[in-house]
Amino acid sequence: MSRTVRIGTRGSQLALWQANEVSKHLAERGDQVQIVPFKTTADKRQDVPLASIGGKGLWVKELEEALLRREIDMAVHSLKDVPSIIGDEFVLAGFLERADPRDAWIHINGTSIAALRSGVIGTSAPRRRAQLRALHPHLRIDDIRGNVDTRINKLHARLYDGAILAAAGLHRLGRAAEITSYFSINEMLPACGQGIIAIETLRDAATVASSLNHAPTALAAHCERGVLQKFGTMLDCYSACAVHATFDDGVITIRAFFGELEGDRSVRVTRSGRDADIVIDEVYRELVEEGAMNLVVQR
Repeated sequence: MSRTVRIGTRGSQLALWQANEVSKHLAERGDQVQIVPFKTTADKRQDVPLASIGGKGLWVKELEEALLRREIDMAVHSLKDVPSIIGDEFVLAGFLERADPRDAWIHINGTSIAALRSGVIGTSAPRRRAQLRALHPHLRIDDIRGNVDTRINKLHARLYDGAILAAAGLHRLGRAAEITSYFSINEMLPACGQGIIAIETLRDAATVASSLNHAPTALAAHCERGVLQKFGTMLDCYSACAVHATFDDGVITIRAFFGELEGDRSVRVTRSGRDADIVIDEVYRELVEEGAMNLVVQR
């Protein structure tokens, strides 16, 4: 006999796409599904930088509260929006197969970012700002908030000369035609968990998502979040940090970036090995040795 699984999600177009993708997988195993949208604090405050009103936790706070009230059975998130440390009562119980983790450059006239001699670039991510300053120090960077459509509309309104968005979201919403080019992983290291849809449940209800887990993506999530978790609670939306894991013939490679919010100092680390936890430890130790702590504690 099928059961009804209640999926909690933010109400944005991209979040609903992600919830519907999870719903498809649940339907394939015979479940009935109810999607329950929520408007989070971060959705309500589109007028200010996210970091200034509490950071990434605001994307998930209301959904976690609904889990605790047993109003929903699972919450669906973009993993990059989930803080690296969550409450003990919760667990990330499943991950769908990762989409393209790269960042995309959008210019409405198709001009490459390398060809711009001046201009204002829209991005709200500290790790993009820090890496962009190193790549193109002559360009000005301004915060840009809003969903994918809103950001693209701001470009068409000439409020910005270009913008950087996650490729996965553009593809999922059918806006890939807007992409001028992609940054390579080495040029613009992605956010931890970028391109991954994560399913959060109460720890005592994790089995509801067990059949949805894509093992290689789960390992990538473990590696990327594992590095950030080593820093405890000192990292937040103000931190210009990025971690990305790749796999090749059993070898795990983790790349990490930490940079100054305003300034030129940064640290890049790359480590490889066959044991994920050992590589995580090695990346963390090298980051600390190279001064990453001094880059993230700077408010």
